[in-house]
Amino acid sequence: MNEEEHVTSPEVKSRHSMPARSGLRSRAPVIAGFMLAAACLAAALWASPALRESGKPLWSDAPAGYTYRQAKSKNGVVLHIMQTTPENIRLEAVSANVTKTKRYGINGGFFYEGDLLSIAVQNDRAARGGGRVFGSGWHNVKYSRGTLVWDGAAQAFSVQVAASADALAVKDRGRYWAQGGISMNLRDHTRWAEQAGKEAMPFPNERRMRSGLVYDNVNRLYLIVSPTLTTAAAFRSAILETLNGQGRDTRIEGVFLDGDGSSQMQCTEIQLSGDQREVYQMLTLIQSSRRE
Repeated sequence: MNEEEHVTSPEVKSRHSMPARSGLRSRAPVIAGFMLAAACLAAALWASPALRESGKPLWSDAPAGYTYRQAKSKNGVVLHIMQTTPENIRLEAVSANVTKTKRYGINGGFFYEGDLLSIAVQNDRAARGGGRVFGSGWHNVKYSRGTLVWDGAAQAFSVQVAASADALAVKDRGRYWAQGGISMNLRDHTRWAEQAGKEAMPFPNERRMRSGLVYDNVNRLYLIVSPTLTTAAAFRSAILETLNGQGRDTRIEGVFLDGDGSSQMQCTEIQLSGDQREVYQMLTLIQSSRRE
């Protein structure tokens, strides 16, 4: 007998309809509670990073020239950090979620429908090819924006505000790479937000996932992703606390990368898929763990 028949049958209605209806009322909150709990659990599992057991690469020749750590700052922002060297970086055009590629690294700059809107250049070659045209990675489209530059000839990092790779100052155009983003100004705590505004940083005050690229005074490079929903200021503060609190005279600088659902990372220890979207440019690691 289904529920409708139970309610409408005259004989049963006279004897059982009130208790039965009362029982349905008492069970409804319990059922709703179970459904809500199941939905919350599913959402948590979807949003949580996929953890991998440390020491077991995702494939046989996966990169090994990095260290990984996770840190939680006092403001509650969780940072996932891959530390490597500037010589171990390749800027690549992709068309997939970072966790669906056979690459270790993080998402890069801004994009729109496959076109790169941030500088992504290596040795004067744009990541997406096509020379110095729109969408190739040669330009910070529409705005002069903070661009993290590794000058291989000078053995030095810098952040330069530029509209295109033409404007970047390097010693040797055949020995550098440059990744566009938004200036963090980690050494200027009074004017950083104003400068980020001039560079048209998207949604600085909204709580979103964040990505960044940071270097220190001894040429260590940090690829950073936070799945915590946080503001740009809180993300920047967490980076300062984590990287400046290493027990040494560490001076750091960097850029914000594309964020929110594009905030993605893949390495042996962790996979962060953002909101599952495809991205179109990555900073990837070159070194292979395979021993010849």
